[in-house]
Amino acid sequence: MTFDDKGSGSAVVLLHGFPFNRSMWCKQIDFLSARGYRVIAPDLRGLGENVAQTSVCDSSSSSDHRLESVPLATMEAMARDVAALMDELKIDSAVICGLSMGCYVAFELIHNFPSRVNALILCGPRAQGSDEAEKASREAQAQRVLHEGMGFAVESISTNLLAAATVRDKPDVGARVTEMVLQTDPVGAAAAQRGMAARRDYSNDLPNIKVPTLIVAGGEDGVRTPADAEFIERRIKGSQLLVIDDAGHLMNMEQPELFNHAMLDFLNRNRLN
Repeated sequence: MTFDDKGSGSAVVLLHGFPFNRSMWCKQIDFLSARGYRVIAPDLRGLGENVAQTSVCDSSSSSDHRLESVPLATMEAMARDVAALMDELKIDSAVICGLSMGCYVAFELIHNFPSRVNALILCGPRAQGSDEAEKASREAQAQRVLHEGMGFAVESISTNLLAAATVRDKPDVGARVTEMVLQTDPVGAAAAQRGMAARRDYSNDLPNIKVPTLIVAGGEDGVRTPADAEFIERRIKGSQLLVIDDAGHLMNMEQPELFNHAMLDFLNRNRLN
């Protein structure tokens, strides 16, 4: 896996959303590593620079054959990749912070490797599995990205993922989001879409989560509703819900100062430093 590893101290692992890469965490990496934490941010399977595991059949002259050959990048496989990276870096356990798709990976991590997770930070999360409408939508998106590339996704992502104030007042954030989307490997994106469509329903896992948990929602998130975050808060005993105003689905990029200090406060209050 390609990854950033900065700082020293207790480990925090940052799991990015879709269709992005580890660079979305740059301000969190710098902030936390300067305050006594070791911060690890990997590119998840098929995304960012970690494209080798899903880039198949690129030389095929048959588009149909290529579509059939795109593998599934499951959330469990991504979680096992992260656990293997922790082994490689000799990290026994860490605080796991995921955003959107990264939350699915975090749920798989704590389910399969509970002793490796000291605490959870779930940003823009959803616990329920895919219904038939979502599965059909994700498959349609996967096929479209394979035929057209990532360009068509830029407008939709800016409209749905970013708060109006971000689009209006922070063009640098919009530009960085666009850059990440356009850099994403279409085959990796399709594999991740199919993996998210096939994810488990994590609802019944939530009452079994015993580690400190912070849930962060964007007040203007066009992808996740307040009910998604509240559902998780009710089912993880002792969890805390924070709503960041003037932020959408990418609250860590849109309101980094508020997000960073909320993260640090959570870590310090739970003596995880």
